[in-house]
Amino acid sequence: MTGPHPARPSEPTRQQMPAAADMPDPWGVRRAENLLTSLEGVLSARVVTTPLGEVSEVHVLAQAGLAPKQLVRNIESALLAQLGLRVDHRKISIAQTADVKPIETLDRHAVRERSMQRTVLFGGLTIQPGRKAQRSLVSVTLTCEGRTEAGEEEASDTARGRLEAAARATVAVLDRMLAKGSMLLEGARLIQALDRDVVFAAVQASSGRDTALLTGTAEVRESPEQAAVLAVLDATNRWTELRRPA
Repeated sequence: MTGPHPARPSEPTRQQMPAAADMPDPWGVRRAENLLTSLEGVLSARVVTTPLGEVSEVHVLAQAGLAPKQLVRNIESALLAQLGLRVDHRKISIAQTADVKPIETLDRHAVRERSMQRTVLFGGLTIQPGRKAQRSLVSVTLTCEGRTEAGEEEASDTARGRLEAAARATVAVLDRMLAKGSMLLEGARLIQALDRDVVFAAVQASSGRDTALLTGTAEVRESPEQAAVLAVLDATNRWTELRRPA
């Protein structure tokens, strides 16, 4: 009686296969999918990207009774506002299921409701002439749980100056919104990645004895200054969420 056949070299064993949580997420696919599942009526979402990171397909399973066109608009708005990601509506497909809500679904619904209430949203950005010549005044507005806050920073009227001012203003607003802890901008830079303009932001965060260097990125779509705001939000989203009141 012969023993079990050994695994073929071309077929990786279970120990060789990385867990889903450990796999890299260079294009932020999981972050986008988590955002979409937090939307009202969305049960699951899958985002498909090309090798270059372009979104090619968005598949959403939603509860019955929702207007598909409105849901598509909500998805487009959420991706743009939270991640700075503009997706053509033709790439979004909606499938709806029967309106059955077992206990697990109701629990997920409650979690999504709380998540949406606690999300920090980008409200707007304005750039005006500064108080002195060759200076710019950058104002950033954020909204959280119905509360709107604005922050202003003045800097030299250069591309780098305006970008850093937008990032500093964002950090200042977030710092005021925190129930505990503090934040300080380490820096924000415009870099080139895969033939794209991307803003990289680093924020030093502290709460009691805990300190962390938080980093985030956002592709430049509307303007470098707006990308700086989104990069800071990308860096600090999880940290601030854990430190706001329950």
